[in-house]
Amino acid sequence: MGDRDNISRKSSRRLRRAMPYVLNVLVWVTMLFGWWTVLAFVVDMPAEYKLRHSTDDLRVEYAKLSERYDSLNVVLENVVRRDENVFRKLFESNPYDLSADVDKARIALREELMNKDSEELITILANRIESAEHQEREIVYTHNELKYHISNETLSINCVPGIQPVNNRQLTLLAAGKKPLINPFHRAMREHHGVDYLVPEGTAVFATADGTVKSLSEKNTSHGKAITIDHGNGYETSYSHLLDIRVKKGQEVKRGDIIALSGNSGLSFAPHLHYEVIYNDTRVDPVHYFFLELNPEEYQRIIRIALSSMQSFD
Repeated sequence: MGDRDNISRKSSRRLRRAMPYVLNVLVWVTMLFGWWTVLAFVVDMPAEYKLRHSTDDLRVEYAKLSERYDSLNVVLENVVRRDENVFRKLFESNPYDLSADVDKARIALREELMNKDSEELITILANRIESAEHQEREIVYTHNELKYHISNETLSINCVPGIQPVNNRQLTLLAAGKKPLINPFHRAMREHHGVDYLVPEGTAVFATADGTVKSLSEKNTSHGKAITIDHGNGYETSYSHLLDIRVKKGQEVKRGDIIALSGNSGLSFAPHLHYEVIYNDTRVDPVHYFFLELNPEEYQRIIRIALSSMQSFD
């Protein structure tokens, strides 16, 4: 029993001597942890500092871009209003909104479809697929028929007006289409039988297909100086309000030949070229005969431009 008491007393003394050291260690550990916590919340690590300031830079850049966007938007709105005022003063009518009809039709279609159940939607889809297949069959038939005629030389593609009469690759020169338009001299709606290209005097005018010069007009008539070309197969084209004629009656021309220079002769509101396509003695829409130089997207765009015109120039 005496030995056990001695061992117990020695262990107690060691524990009492070690307690201050243990307490010191715990205090230092607690202090270090506290300092680390404070530093973590107050001072950024290098990676955190970089990320934080990269975000700040993005915020500043975003604010600058937003301010620039707002400024450009104001300028664009001013330009639109200016162009609308010019349009009203020049044509005495409101500008045509190209997207309004499309947007209205899209909204109306969406509302109509939202009110239908699944069976009705399936029926509509089936009908549209059937219609598309029918159109596809008609296109294939027309294509095969056209190939047959071309292979048998009953129709020469070179004699079909297939290009624009002026260089208009950017599609910015067409000013009036074939439809009822406001006549600039009578200020009334009248049928416009061709298309008008708003080009400066002296612009090169091209033959749009192979053919023979049928007639020339050098007199100061309503069409001014004008040319009519017979292309055969029922096709003719006419070019009016010219400045100078570069061909003679009876002369054979090829597609792309320069036949005249555009002008402002005759009853003309401004320098421009009036161009018509005649098929079997009927004036047809020339826009549908630019297939050799327009892709489908450009074709749709030039149709929209022709529809947006409000006044002719002759």
